[in-house]
Amino acid sequence: MNKNILLALFLFLNFNLCLNLTSCNTAEPPIPPIEKIPALSLELDDVTCTEAWLQLTTKDLVLPAELTLKQYNPTGDSLSQSFLLNTQDSLLYIDSLLPNQTYNFQLSCIWNPASGNQQQVSSIKQQVTTMDTTSHNFTFQSWTFGTIGSSTLYDVAIINGNDIWAVGEILIADTSQNGYTTYNAVHWDGSEWTLHKLYFYTIPGQPDTGVYEAKSILAFDENNIWITSGSQITKWNGIRQTNRHSSPVYVNKLWGTDNNNIYAVGYNGQIAHYNGTNWQRIESGTTLEFMDIYGANNSKTGKQEIIAVSTQNLPLDKAIFKIDGNTATQISSTPIQWELFSCWFIPNRHYYVVGSGIYEKINLAGSNWKNEPLDITHYGTSRIRGSALNDVFVVGAFGEILHYNGFSWKSFLPELGTFNGSYGSLDIKENLVAITGLESAKAKITIGHR
Repeated sequence: MNKNILLALFLFLNFNLCLNLTSCNTAEPPIPPIEKIPALSLELDDVTCTEAWLQLTTKDLVLPAELTLKQYNPTGDSLSQSFLLNTQDSLLYIDSLLPNQTYNFQLSCIWNPASGNQQQVSSIKQQVTTMDTTSHNFTFQSWTFGTIGSSTLYDVAIINGNDIWAVGEILIADTSQNGYTTYNAVHWDGSEWTLHKLYFYTIPGQPDTGVYEAKSILAFDENNIWITSGSQITKWNGIRQTNRHSSPVYVNKLWGTDNNNIYAVGYNGQIAHYNGTNWQRIESGTTLEFMDIYGANNSKTGKQEIIAVSTQNLPLDKAIFKIDGNTATQISSTPIQWELFSCWFIPNRHYYVVGSGIYEKINLAGSNWKNEPLDITHYGTSRIRGSALNDVFVVGAFGEILHYNGFSWKSFLPELGTFNGSYGSLDIKENLVAITGLESAKAKITIGHR
């Protein structure tokens, strides 16, 4: 082969070998991923006079992680609490705050990057101003009804300060054949009470009617009022009684949002729902007597939460039920031992049940019911209602009236005195409370103004 050709071939092969060697030796090592600094944030979810709920959100945080929540108090000092976080987001609950005060909260954690340069990561401070208390300063006025036999008022509904209805049974002595006339409702027009007769069938499905004791009242407005007697329900349209019909429940209490969504609870574990056309029985699985039902809209989920309480004297028993649509599910009443007569709540915040004591919890699926420091009365309690978590009333035996202003409870017995009887129901609207029951065989209603 020609020497020139051999030389050229040798140079070509040697050049390619050098290129390959250079390519292999000069390759840069892979760039390690950049570690992202974790981010923490706090947002106020809700607040009462003494509590706050803070929504914790994290980003790029390696879990589990130890976080520290620092609380800056209005007095200038601060408190710190450490906890282990296992989820990226969480709802923090803070209690033992003071009413109408401004606090600041800040989250922090220690970040340990692979580089080894440890550093602290903190959220922006979240300011929280607690609610103010409402006033305990109520002025009360009472009226009694009934002049023969035994009279009582079982339930009451406030439409406004000049439109209040109470129902029950009132006997007024007269010169009639029976020696008395029966009434089952009283109405307040802002200046005086008027006795009313509402008629119910003596036997459902038969034409005969009579004035029988009325047990429960549900008022949507002045022209749309539902009243029960036994299993029968009638409506008051602002002028007269209309639309008398029967339900599948011997009713103790009604609750609903409108004419197309009404629940009834009563004797022998009975629950029923009215959809505007028909009543449908809801199986409870208990034979205990339902005493109260209450519902409220959950602002987080947009769904209704409904709770009913039932009880039995002999043998002693009680139960709490959560109602979802047409399903009733019994929930824990631990460690409550005695009767339960009423319930009231704000969804996801505070749930109350009352009977032989006042019990509460902040989450239905959470811890046990507690009555400390709510054990503030020696008497049995029969009804609880509130307009907000800082404006709650409880009434009960011997004329007990309790008010919670968001920070403290007050009993009005020292100024109003006890009596031979009890209060069994109440309604509250803004600065007005109406309370009904019986005193010494007479029906009684007490109105409180703030």
